[in-house]
Amino acid sequence: MKETSKDKKIHKNLLPGQMSIKGFLGKDKRNFNEIISADRRELDRIMLTTKMISDRLLYFTDLAFESYDDAIIIEKKYEVKYQSFRGKLICPFGHAGVYRKGIITLKNLENKIEISWTPLNIHMISDHCFFEGKGSAHRIEAAILKNAIF
Repeated sequence: MKETSKDKKIHKNLLPGQMSIKGFLGKDKRNFNEIISADRRELDRIMLTTKMISDRLLYFTDLAFESYDDAIIIEKKYEVKYQSFRGKLICPFGHAGVYRKGIITLKNLENKIEISWTPLNIHMISDHCFFEGKGSAHRIEAAILKNAIF
């Protein structure tokens, strides 16, 4: 598939220093469309949808945001903390809207899996099926997500 001018702009936005110091691609050499296609196949394999994942991440994010930088226990199974930073981010795919800066950390107390994400990650998963490139700071593999939050 030929890369469009919109694709080129999105790719540029995903690179380090454009919208984020480290960018969203990590060490992944694939085009973002290839990353998305691979993640869609993985979601089919593990029988999850982006809506299921993003709804669950948003659930934890909203509860942790109210905790004012303290860790909270949710459902007697998850320890979750929201670390808030000043400022907002925009979507590298060009969607309208802004997303709070922050990092949410979750530890599944039963299986000890620990993951972290940002509010922008929720949007990119929900609306773009973009989990970021391999090696990026906030990439979470779908299978790990399944074991951590469900």
